[in-house]
Amino acid sequence: MAVSGLIMLGYLLVHMYGNLKFFQGEEKFDSYLGETLPHMFYPYLPEDGALWIIRVLLVVALVVHVYCAATLWRRNKAAAGYVGGKRYHTTQNKTGVQRSYSSFTMRWGGVILLLFIIGHVAQMMPNWLSPGGASDSKYDRVVNGFEIWWVVLLYTIGMLAVGLHLAHGFWSALTTLGQNRSSTRRSSHWTAISIALATLITVGFLSVPFAVLFFGAGS
Repeated sequence: MAVSGLIMLGYLLVHMYGNLKFFQGEEKFDSYLGETLPHMFYPYLPEDGALWIIRVLLVVALVVHVYCAATLWRRNKAAAGYVGGKRYHTTQNKTGVQRSYSSFTMRWGGVILLLFIIGHVAQMMPNWLSPGGASDSKYDRVVNGFEIWWVVLLYTIGMLAVGLHLAHGFWSALTTLGQNRSSTRRSSHWTAISIALATLITVGFLSVPFAVLFFGAGS
């Protein structure tokens, strides 16, 4: 689960970088998506070859991640000895559970993320799901969609789920892989790095829809 999560995190960083090219204008944005990406490592790979490798890798990582999440949830539930819907009883917080808000929302946040990914991929497919109007230009489709308030609201909910997921998931993945040697979460320097990384990705992705909806970018 840790390795598949880190693979998807790497993709998110690259994807966010690509999204920010929106601010360079329609020509460069469409050129990046329509010419630069399809020709990665060409002629060593055929046109779209690198993209298909990335797509297959991401699908495999996503399937593995979801499968591991379901498996670990079942194991944790059996091992924790749920009594009255609670586990790990403690007096350190009101709920009787020692966990952060981001870790508390990992499971349902993951479900929201899965639905968000499906909707986002559908929106980015050529004129498949095109709120605001279809167009051959991906730049125009971005603008058309994010000029609608409820599209931005759904996108924001999805990205906040991404941020919460990453804030705990990155720290947890590194802990699983033996990179976190602190006795408590607060004393771990990976905690601050995880929060900063989650914030960077969330703000980076939200900058485009907010710029379109609130500041008229692309109009």
